[in-house]
Amino acid sequence: MKFAIITHVLHKKLGNQYFAYAPYVREMNVWAKYVTEFMVVGAVKEQQSTPIDSCYSHPSISFFEVDTIDVLTWKTRIITFFKLPKIAWQIFKAMYQADHIHLRCPGNIGLLGCFVQILFPNKSKTAKYAGNWDPKAKQPWSYRLQKWLLSNSFLTRNMQVLVYGEWEGSSKNIHPFFTATYWETEKAPLKPLNFANSIRLVFVGTLSEGKRPMYAIALVEALSKRGYAVQLELYGEGKERVVLEDYIEENHLKSFIELKGNQSKEIIKSAYQSSHFVLLPSKSEGWPKAIAEGMFWGCVPLATSISCVPFMLDYGNRGVVLTTELEEDVLQISGLLQDERGYWRKREQASEWSRKYTLDVFEKEIEKMVSGSF
Repeated sequence: MKFAIITHVLHKKLGNQYFAYAPYVREMNVWAKYVTEFMVVGAVKEQQSTPIDSCYSHPSISFFEVDTIDVLTWKTRIITFFKLPKIAWQIFKAMYQADHIHLRCPGNIGLLGCFVQILFPNKSKTAKYAGNWDPKAKQPWSYRLQKWLLSNSFLTRNMQVLVYGEWEGSSKNIHPFFTATYWETEKAPLKPLNFANSIRLVFVGTLSEGKRPMYAIALVEALSKRGYAVQLELYGEGKERVVLEDYIEENHLKSFIELKGNQSKEIIKSAYQSSHFVLLPSKSEGWPKAIAEGMFWGCVPLATSISCVPFMLDYGNRGVVLTTELEEDVLQISGLLQDERGYWRKREQASEWSRKYTLDVFEKEIEKMVSGSF
């Protein structure tokens, strides 16, 4: 089977190998197990990979290179307008050759793919919508357009769309799904922890305004001022790093808040295993991997009520749903820190729930979709 991926993910070419963001690549390598030829439509840059990158493992990869595009300013909109025909042609060529078409959404390249796939109504297709599918969420017009096209059974035929969470009013081709990081064989007993020495929190994600790392820091700072011996480690890089560094320096927080940068999967795993909480006060998510991964290793999640996060936290039974009102959230967490029995109950429930979603289960579901028996 020839399998074509249409994706906005930026790739890096080193020799004959293509690298990209590791969680995405790990997932695509699962799909690749069940196809004979792997075709990718995406942007490529000649640069070194980072600790958070990984490479495709399929022996037969064809790459259809396209330029990156955005519509954030009038200048980039004009540039994008002239790039569109070439990008659309690359997408068309890959789809024409493919037996199965797979769209990665939301994203600008995915949006173009949503239009081009209309020309292939009889081909087998899937789409992974990795953003927030909540129909009530405030989102950019391009996201709303992609959701409308994917849900439209007249324009989008023979397509199964995988989304995070269950939403009323969804069309028949919309299927609740999940993502996974760990295999069944990776399960191990939770590391014994206590509150005696310090309370460890971990933030894993891009240091961007959307992920709200500054709020994570403010929350831990407020807990410290209340007398709690807290420690926060933030893993990731982004535009907000300098702002965060300045804030930590100016407010003398270095003794208990540390920016760790991008790190390997194993280092992140070790951080989860040693932490009491995983903290992600994000503005927008699909299925936040950091939350699911932290829960797998017994971190009690502290996360905002977006997308399917309330479902993941069982509406507060296996975590704390943040309001982003600082005093209110501090009170919620303080109450849990004073109720160790309640904390351990949430910890056990969080791990038990997350460990249902292993790569073994994920792979079986992918196999069904590729074979058409989903």
